Amino acid sequence: MKQVVLFDLDGTLTDSSKGIMASITYMLKELGLEIPADDVLRSFIGPPLSLSLGNLYGMDKEAAQKATLIYRDYYAEQGIHELEVYPGIAETLADLSKDYTLGLATSKPAPYAEQIIGNLGFADYFTGVFGADMDGRREGKATIIKDALTHLTDDLSQVVMVGDREFDIKGAKENGIASIGVLYGFGDLEELQSAGADRIVENAGDIPAAVRELL
Repeated sequence: MKQVVLFDLDGTLTDSSKGIMASITYMLKELGLEIPADDVLRSFIGPPLSLSLGNLYGMDKEAAQKATLIYRDYYAEQGIHELEVYPGIAETLADLSKDYTLGLATSKPAPYAEQIIGNLGFADYFTGVFGADMDGRREGKATIIKDALTHLTDDLSQVVMVGDREFDIKGAKENGIASIGVLYGFGDLEELQSAGADRIVENAGDIPAAVRELL
């Protein structure tokens, strides 16, 4: 059985800030809520949308689910296409896929993640795409990583998670696997260090060497 590398999507493979922030702005306008500054909007990228809505607007689960449906009205039509692949990602995936089993573990709903990976021409690199479900029953990075591990391997010593936010690193730790934090995404050095990343890299091109150091 090959060793496994799990990748986050937003902030790790793609800069999806434009589409996500536009979708959030649309949602907040439709709900008549105040539009926060861009740095606050960017904080929505990574964690489950319901978590951010609860923290910033005090929404309960039912209200957050209704807001999420409005968000998806825009995202499914426009936001999903408003992204860019980070430099070096295509080469990194091509390199690692030769020797490792690659999986995608994202807090984004799995159908959206599958569509994005397909649109980018990356589908052949990944053995599995694991994400939240559309009704919110399965969300949170630790839960999604656990789902990926269930399908891909039973040897936790042979798995590493690559992501840009504390949620990726903490989710890896909760599942007993190693982690690599990337600095080009939406997190920063302090966040990744505090979360306990085993390795931290500056560029996508540095990921393969970090993977080979850990596995």
